[in-house]
Amino acid sequence: MYKSDIEIAQSVEMKKITEIAKTAGIDEDYLEQYGNYKAKIDLSLLKNNDKPDGKLILVTAITPTPAGEGKTTTTIGLADGLRKIGKNVVVALREPSLGPVFGIKGGAAGGGYAQVVPMEDINLHFTGDFHAIGAANNLLAAMLDNHIYQGNSLNIDPRRITWKRCVDMNDRQLRFVTDGLGGRVNGVPREDGYDITVASEVMAVLCLATSMSDLKARLSRLIVGYTYDEKPVTAGDLKAAGAMAALLKDALKPNLVQTLEGTPALVHGGPFANIAHGCNSVTATKMAMKLGDYAVTEAGFGADLGAEKFLDIKCRAAGLTPSAVVVVATVRALKMHGGAAKTELAQEDLTALEKGIPNLLKHVSNIKDVYGLPSVVAVNRFPTDTDAEIELIIRKCRELGVNVCLSTVWADGGEGGTELAREVVRLCSEEKPDFRFSYELNESIEEKIGNIVRKVYGGDGVQFTAAAQKQLDRIKALGCDDMPVCMAKTQYSLSDDPAKLGAPTGFTVTVRDLKISAGAGFIVALTGSIMTMPGLPKSPAAERIDVDDNGVISGLF
Repeated sequence: MYKSDIEIAQSVEMKKITEIAKTAGIDEDYLEQYGNYKAKIDLSLLKNNDKPDGKLILVTAITPTPAGEGKTTTTIGLADGLRKIGKNVVVALREPSLGPVFGIKGGAAGGGYAQVVPMEDINLHFTGDFHAIGAANNLLAAMLDNHIYQGNSLNIDPRRITWKRCVDMNDRQLRFVTDGLGGRVNGVPREDGYDITVASEVMAVLCLATSMSDLKARLSRLIVGYTYDEKPVTAGDLKAAGAMAALLKDALKPNLVQTLEGTPALVHGGPFANIAHGCNSVTATKMAMKLGDYAVTEAGFGADLGAEKFLDIKCRAAGLTPSAVVVVATVRALKMHGGAAKTELAQEDLTALEKGIPNLLKHVSNIKDVYGLPSVVAVNRFPTDTDAEIELIIRKCRELGVNVCLSTVWADGGEGGTELAREVVRLCSEEKPDFRFSYELNESIEEKIGNIVRKVYGGDGVQFTAAAQKQLDRIKALGCDDMPVCMAKTQYSLSDDPAKLGAPTGFTVTVRDLKISAGAGFIVALTGSIMTMPGLPKSPAAERIDVDDNGVISGLF
């Protein structure tokens, strides 16, 4: 009988956070403790540490399926594995959102014997970062509506407001609302809506900001709507940036926790990988590189989303170059890409597995050929995988010259990640990255999106709806077409159609709208039906979460 994730986490005795800080080489002067097992790190550590940057390792994955891939679990297990073989390592992860925690996906603190702890705190309120982001977002919304109510000197068109309120919960009831009702003293009636906090541009801004001054500059550029004569209105125009930054003062500092094996872990930020860039903060990544000889981090969803944005947006903005990339794959997920039903994944199916392998190969090809980075496939073993299935995927990869290692970190912790760790060390020492982007900033928006579709997704090209073309013309008129592009696309397919599994070809991606995220510094291209406020499933995880008289939580995963 397997223990649940929370049972495993609660069975391990954590070290005091001051001991973890000592392991990471962090002087206590930089530490702001939140109890015994978590702390924030002052940003001045980055300026005052002259240690050379460590090697940056990105962990990404194949196209996600409901079967799961274990990307975060592998990231944590790899870090523990590197420590097992004597390396100085720090892992940097995103913070979980309460929406998925109480919904269908669960938390984001790893799994099995490769977790970050205290997992209950990390998956729930943690150090309050998401609450601060939500408050800053909603302060801006309140100041915007108050400006209109108080006379609207900026000439804002209430029908052209683009800024939404947010809450960190899956709540479909809030997607579309009408507010300002009840008469003149209660505001100006208009159609409105809510996003989940991780989809707020404030989250993306916090994760890309490198300092308080940079944060305030980015907040000032946030576009909240347009005037009657179609000019953009910003948070700076509303004089909101200073107060928003005050709310985010502590949230800007990375959070220090630990893995089950005592490896230092920075858990900070968590923008949606659909609507934003899906990576932990720039400050946490840079801090991990400054503290460790190896910094292991991850990016959301498959390599076509998270890794593409990590490389084309985050690395470009922060001047980062990964030394190696790990592409996580599972037998279960590849069988689904090969046509197997979710209910049949526990049964051996070599035919479906072989049919699904092209999805993995496409992602590996992207990392190697598009971005010029050394890579290794980590086959994340599940208990139901048969030896024949594991042997098939390893053999097929090696036949095609694809570097591959078996990972058993879910069951074995760091010990199960030592083979992968040794290969990552070899890649970092023997193979030099020839890092390049999938597009250049001086290309047109159409060219940038076309390059992503053709090079990364494997499609034929891109088409724009009439609404998207109109927005494209407006972006060019505003002089914002030199920004990177952030593709808002389904995570379940390399294409914009979630039904197209495996490695589809011959498709065209349709951009239905474009949005300027001026604070984050990118253009969002919306495809398909991307939802910025998810809903709860028929049987949400919240139904199975409880707490006893001693404050011990159960049911989290």
